[in-house]
Amino acid sequence: MLTTEDFTRFPQQMWEKVLSKVKKAVVFMDDKCAEALHWSGGAAVLLEAGARNLKEFSSFEACGANEPKAVFVVSTLLKGRTVDIIKDIISLSHFQYCVVITTVAHSVHLLANNVTTEMEGNPVFEQFEEKLCEWMGNMNYTAEVIRVPVVFAPVSQQLILTPTFAHLFPLLSPDLESINAKRPEKKRFGSLVDIDTHSLPVELQLEIKSLASALNSVFEATGTREESFAVGPMSRIIAGELANHPQAKNRRKTAPNKASIIFVDRTMDLTGAVGHHGDNLVEKILTVLEPLAGHVTDVQVDMLELTSLQRTPHSQTTLAPGCLAQTRSPAAQSLWEAMLTSKHKEAVMEVRRHLVETASKEKLPIKMSMGRVTPEQLCSYMQLFRRSWGALESHCGVLQLGLATAQTLRHPGLPRWDACLAFERLLLQALGDSEFPAVLRQLLPLMKPRGGEDSTASGSRSREDECGADELVLLLVYLYSLADEAQPADQDTEEEELEKLERELIGVLTLVITREPELSPLLQKLTVRVQTGSRNTRTIYTIKKA
Repeated sequence: MLTTEDFTRFPQQMWEKVLSKVKKAVVFMDDKCAEALHWSGGAAVLLEAGARNLKEFSSFEACGANEPKAVFVVSTLLKGRTVDIIKDIISLSHFQYCVVITTVAHSVHLLANNVTTEMEGNPVFEQFEEKLCEWMGNMNYTAEVIRVPVVFAPVSQQLILTPTFAHLFPLLSPDLESINAKRPEKKRFGSLVDIDTHSLPVELQLEIKSLASALNSVFEATGTREESFAVGPMSRIIAGELANHPQAKNRRKTAPNKASIIFVDRTMDLTGAVGHHGDNLVEKILTVLEPLAGHVTDVQVDMLELTSLQRTPHSQTTLAPGCLAQTRSPAAQSLWEAMLTSKHKEAVMEVRRHLVETASKEKLPIKMSMGRVTPEQLCSYMQLFRRSWGALESHCGVLQLGLATAQTLRHPGLPRWDACLAFERLLLQALGDSEFPAVLRQLLPLMKPRGGEDSTASGSRSREDECGADELVLLLVYLYSLADEAQPADQDTEEEELEKLERELIGVLTLVITREPELSPLLQKLTVRVQTGSRNTRTIYTIKKA
């Protein structure tokens, strides 16, 4: 019988194929594959499998004469910039044995090379093997090119993510206009639902086919015949690609297990994507802490409190950051699962319980305390481990999760999270009782520059829980998404009032953005920078048109 463990084991099974190639090799890996490895044991599993070193996939890297073997692990097609980087690294090194592992299927490589028919063997990979030998300088040297779909990150026993496809986004109305602009008048699509795979840009077609191929690999490994359901135009296209995958038809005839897979366009549930849900600790950690460099699924945990270093403006760069992916420690994995699945209060208490039990096992002088868990209390427990290097090393996983919790609980952005959650509940209630323009009018008092005189004078909000520009944008998306669901399409009588309110909102939001000392990555994507003035040049940000 098919179980969840069959699926969660799949990423590790794929990495075992990679590990079988890395003995005595220097491994070059791109960011997306490195993130998938991050949740499957990290660099340690490569070194334990016999790898000599792990390096960034970059033209600025190379190896010495005493390092004759290289393994390249990439998440891209063997074309363009990827080929250039591999060639640069080989040219600067002295390899005699090269293995290239790509996550992209050979069938997708054929499509990328404008070959639409199926061919026997893997001619694209075989031709690339010849190029590798040519770059190494001897056609008798050894070269291998294989495909291994190491695109899945097992975040927990119940959750697998695909960081490689994090940028894949559902189709929007501007996409429809762009596609129709390249088609004859009579063949233009009436809506997003009418778009098929072949009408999409080639790059997007390749991404979708790569995702379908990766999913097919999962079902092959688990002996599963899937039943697909799709919500949204992009999901329908992906489900169709999976159904028409060349290897899927034979698999579905013989697979002993059965499972349902549901594809959902994220744009079909924007309220869930932008909403602030107060019951989960991990959601708050992922929101308030800085992302881990090059990652989309993990965050940086400041490790300074586990050392005796003084906190200075430059101390952040002294230590490598910790993270949430603690796959090497059973105790940390158990705590992580509890943090993911429990409510906020229960999760925080579970963190305290793990820290107390761990300190007791190590016979550290811990003082028990009951009642509400505070970040200061958690930090006092973790600082006890500074006195014992052995205990610190043995329980580093639990300590990193504890630090992530403490740093989130005392983060200055957390009060704004709670304020946004309260506003969302009020807006939801108001939308059920009032017309949309009336609800939109209730949002106007919030649209003030953070820390401004008006907000301080009114006393309605403290500086800590004032919504910044980012939070205001999210509240607007939340409200408009709910309004589309709650209202009928024909609201002609309110159109004039609504347009007036929206113009006012845009003006106020623009003012809020111009008062921000530094724009977040989100706001940088949503705004256009305009230079004005003569002698003293000013920078003004205006909101892009949707």
